[in-house]
Amino acid sequence: MKTTRQKSSVRKLAALRARLADAEEVVRAIRQGEVDAVMGAGKQDSQVFTLEGAEHAYRMLIESMNEGALTLTADKTILYANQCFARMVKCPLEQVTGSSFRRFLSEEDRATLRPLMKRSAKSGSKIPVLLHAGDGSLIPALLSIRELANEGSKDVIIGMVVTNMTEARRNEEMLRTLTHRVVQAQEAERRFVALELHDNITQLLCAVLVRSQALANKLSPHDGSAKREAVKLRELLGQTAEEVERISRNLRPSVLDELGLVAVLRDTSTEFAERTGVSVKLACVQLTARLPADTELALYRVLQEALKNVEKHASARHVTVYLTKLGDLVQLTIKDDGIGFNPDHHPARQKRKGGLGLLGMRERTTYVGGTLNVKSAPGKGTTILAQIPLIDRQPGGGGRRSRTNRVH
Repeated sequence: MKTTRQKSSVRKLAALRARLADAEEVVRAIRQGEVDAVMGAGKQDSQVFTLEGAEHAYRMLIESMNEGALTLTADKTILYANQCFARMVKCPLEQVTGSSFRRFLSEEDRATLRPLMKRSAKSGSKIPVLLHAGDGSLIPALLSIRELANEGSKDVIIGMVVTNMTEARRNEEMLRTLTHRVVQAQEAERRFVALELHDNITQLLCAVLVRSQALANKLSPHDGSAKREAVKLRELLGQTAEEVERISRNLRPSVLDELGLVAVLRDTSTEFAERTGVSVKLACVQLTARLPADTELALYRVLQEALKNVEKHASARHVTVYLTKLGDLVQLTIKDDGIGFNPDHHPARQKRKGGLGLLGMRERTTYVGGTLNVKSAPGKGTTILAQIPLIDRQPGGGGRRSRTNRVH
């Protein structure tokens, strides 16, 4: 006969075995992604969050995605995560579900995400972040956030799609590297053509100009029309030689290589003002050390393209050019008082005329580690701002920074 104590022990043991079986089933369901509810500790009591509509077909679709899919509470507790997200952050799924999404974010990204979570119900939000994976690596990702319908409950449920941007970043870097190589090849070709124009074509034109001058001198005033034609021919040849020389300088100005950035900015601004009649005001810093060659060339090309846009499209009367230093940045600012445009909504006509110019300026500044911003509005003129770090990027440069003093 079993005693009352023995019977009680048997019942307790049976109950413990049942609870253990239930726990094992929950763990199995979590691992298989079959959980439809998560219990979380609230401020006063435990709360059960359910995932309504988590039917088999819907779950199969979510699990087959190549992007991470999450549902979160307002305090960022993960109610559901698919296997793709678990693989992305290199954590077992059972360690992801029920944990806080904050564990995968830096303090900076947490602060940025907080207000976006609050206003995600209206139109949705997107934010780039660096996810802290379980192995300590950083994963660039894009979060798409939206509040989900949660009928019959006051609890806010947030849906989130997490896109791994590692491959996109790699492709972007490869494209940028290819673009840089194209720019280098273009500059090498420009240098070659500039030398050919200067050393061959210009010299031939000068020789013809001298011969035409000699011919004009031999003709007497009594020769009438022949004398006048010879004089016109000499003038035309002189204009042609000057134009070829100008084209050669624009392709690759020798003053840039010999005297540096400030000198070429001054020469370019002066030539533009004299040729177009548009007033150009130039204020520059005086560099006590030469900037890296690619930085000087990038800033020169930005000014060159900006002035070209002013001449063709802006209908401006005044242009102001500033070369300044802000901390460890060299900054080139170009302002005009022209008709302006909307940078965010280019008509096809504006894209055909100016879009490639702006794109080229951005690529050149990006190539040397800088940024380019364009501010404009119809009737408000245009401001182009190029900022480049003052760091020597040439091989063996050792990150040496240039020193500057302000002069006018």
